[in-house]
Amino acid sequence: MCFRCYELNRRTLLAGGGIAAASLTTGVAQARILPSEMTPLIGPGFRPTDRDEIGLWQQIERVEEEIAGSNLLIKDPQLLSYLQDLIGKVGGPAAKDLRIYLARVPEFNAMMFPTGFAVVFTGLLLRMRNEAQLAGVIAHESGHFLRRHMIRSYRDMKRKSDIFAIGAMALGVGGGVAGVYTGDIAQMAQLGTLLSLFQYSRAMEAEADAMGARLLAENGYPAIEMANTWEQLISEEEASAKHRRKRRDRGRTLFATHPSPESRMADLKVSAAEVTVPGRTYDNGRARYLRALGDLRPTLLDDQVKLNDPGASQYLIETLARDGWNGMLRYYEAEVWRLRNRQGDDLRAAQGYAVAVGYPDAPPDAWRWHGLSLMKQGQSAQGRAALSRYLALKPDAADAPFIRQMIS
Repeated sequence: MCFRCYELNRRTLLAGGGIAAASLTTGVAQARILPSEMTPLIGPGFRPTDRDEIGLWQQIERVEEEIAGSNLLIKDPQLLSYLQDLIGKVGGPAAKDLRIYLARVPEFNAMMFPTGFAVVFTGLLLRMRNEAQLAGVIAHESGHFLRRHMIRSYRDMKRKSDIFAIGAMALGVGGGVAGVYTGDIAQMAQLGTLLSLFQYSRAMEAEADAMGARLLAENGYPAIEMANTWEQLISEEEASAKHRRKRRDRGRTLFATHPSPESRMADLKVSAAEVTVPGRTYDNGRARYLRALGDLRPTLLDDQVKLNDPGASQYLIETLARDGWNGMLRYYEAEVWRLRNRQGDDLRAAQGYAVAVGYPDAPPDAWRWHGLSLMKQGQSAQGRAALSRYLALKPDAADAPFIRQMIS
C-alpha cells in the first residue's frame, strides 16, 4: 500500500558484504521474486464480485471522495495530467482505470488503494531526480494493485484478528479520512499508517518490487533507478540521524515484515539487470520531469527546509545537485543553515547566499538575504546594491516598502 509506510530498520549485512555479497546470501537471493514470474491478477475494468471485497471497495470509495475534496491537494492541471499519463504508462493492463492525487505533504510517500487510486506526496516528487525514479515508485504501487495485495492482506487480517480489532481499524480509517477533509497534514500522513494495518508481507513487497521493475523496463525506463531511489532514501535517513547524533532505528516496528532497505536495494539491482535488454536504449526522462515540475520545485524545497531537518535537507540538496548546481539549490542550501540558527550558521548562510547570486537563475530572495547579510557585515554599499537587485526582480514583494526605506 505505502511505498514508505514504515520506519527504516537497518540490518547489518554479513561480513565481507556490501551489495555484491548480499546478493549471494540466503536471506536475499532465495527470497527474491523474479520479475519474469509476475503476472497481473487484474485486467481492464476490474470490479470485485466477492462480498467482502465489495464491502471494502465501498469503504475505500468513500475515502477517495474525502481525499478528492482535501485542501491539501495540488490542483495544477498540467502537473496532474503529467502524473496521470505516467501512471497510465506504467500501471500495467489496468492502467486506464487508475487515478492519482498529489498532496502537498513534505514527506517521502506514495500509496495505492484497492479501488485503483493513488496518493503521492510532494515530498516524494522533490526527491526524484528524473522521471524514471518517479515511474518506479508508481510502478511499485501499481504492482500492489495488480497483484491484489490489499484484499489478500485484508482477508489474512480477518483470519488472525477478532472483530474488535477489525472495528478499531475501520474507526482508524474513518478518523484519517476526516483529517484529510479538514486539511490536517498530520492526518493525511497518518492515513497511510492507518491503512498499513493491512500489513503487506515481505513476499508481497517483493512481488511489487519485481513487478515494478518489469513494468519500468517494458516501458523504456532504466529499471536500476528503482534501486537508486532506495539508495538515496537510505543515505538521507543516515544523514538525518547523523546530524541529530542518533542512529537509525534498529528496533522492531509495526513494519518489521518489510524487507530491510539494504536487502531491498540489493534485490532491485539484481532484478534491474534481469529485465534490462542488451542493446536497447532506455531513457530516464530527466528533462521531461523537470519541465513537468516547472515552478513547483522551489515550493517543494521551501517546504523541505522548513522542516528544520538540516541533515536530511543538506543531503537532499546535494543529491539533486549531482545533476548540476544552480542558483535555486545554492539558495536553499543557505536557507538550511539560516533556519537552523545555531552559532556560526549566520556566516555559513551568508556565504551560501553570496554563492547563489553568482548564478543567473538565483531566485530574488537570494539577493534579499545576500543584501541583508552584507548590511549586517557593515558593507552598506554592496548591501544596498544587492537589495536594489532584489527589488528589480520582485518589485511587488510584501517587504518592498521596508527594503526601499532601508536603502534610500
